[in-house]
Parts: sequence; C-alpha cells; structure tokens
Amino acid sequence: MGRENTVFLALLLVALVTKEAFAAQHVVGGSQGWDESTDFNSWVSGKTFKVADQLVFKYSSGLHSVVELGSESAYKSCDIGSAVNTMNSGEDVVKLNKPGTRYFACGTLGHCGQGMKVKITTVTGSAPSTPASTSSSPTSTSAASDSNGIVSFVLIAASLVVSLFFMF
Repeated sequence: MGRENTVFLALLLVALVTKEAFAAQHVVGGSQGWDESTDFNSWVSGKTFKVADQLVFKYSSGLHSVVELGSESAYKSCDIGSAVNTMNSGEDVVKLNKPGTRYFACGTLGHCGQGMKVKITTVTGSAPSTPASTSSSPTSTSAASDSNGIVSFVLIAASLVVSLFFMF
C-alpha cells in the first residue's frame, strides 16, 4: 500500500468515526420513557435533534408500540391507520438520517389521543446535539463515555499511522 493510500485511509477512518461519535442517542421521554404519563411536548422543548442522532423508544412491549406517521395531519388526528412504520420491540431505535419533521405515536388504541405522541424536527449542523434529558441516566452517561473513548482511540490510531508514514 502506498503512503498516499495509508494517509487517505487513516483520515477517512477518523472522519467516519468522528461523525458517528458525535451523534446523540435520545431516549424518548427521558427517564419516564415512552409512556402515557410523559409530557412529550415538554420533553422535546429545548432539544436539538441532528442528522445521525438516534431516538430510542423504551416501553413495555405488548402494552405500547411505536408507529411513525407520514404527515402532520395524521399526527394531529392520531390517524394511526396511516402509519408508515410500526415497531413493537420495547426498545426501538430510529436513526434520524435526514433533516425534516417526523411524527411518532403509540399504536395502542386511545393512547395517541391521550397525548402519547411526539413530533421530532431534525436539523443539519456540526454542533453536538442537546442531551436526551436533564437527568443523567446510566445509558446516556455510558454512551457519552463510549463515544469519547472511540474518538480518542481513533485519533491516537490515526496519529500512529501518520507517524509511521513519515518514518518510512
């Protein structure tokens, strides 16, 4: 492998891992999770959701589900029959892969009408996303630590590759 290829691969690796490391994971509803008692409007307010972030819906499987609705009118009227996606694992992960607004509701009869729905607007940008909740949870803390560890590892590895390039 030529020197140019080695440096290019090292820089590409750093760019790819760094982008993923700065993506945030948002547990929908914070510590309460995806539940009828959660005020999702309050949970969303003040948060920034960026492309590459992930939403994690945590709930009791069988009691709730997550349906993604295709329009704001379906969201407002709780028309879960028009769902574009349905999830029911109890810990569903949704990657925010492009800017725009997405609409989610509980598929259990009556829950959406009781407020168990959330509208997420995703933006592009390079600044880190806002934390998933004001209270720290073990999941979000360990995820942040893991991301920082990955970034450090990749930067050190890239530095070593570049150093080796100049040694030979």
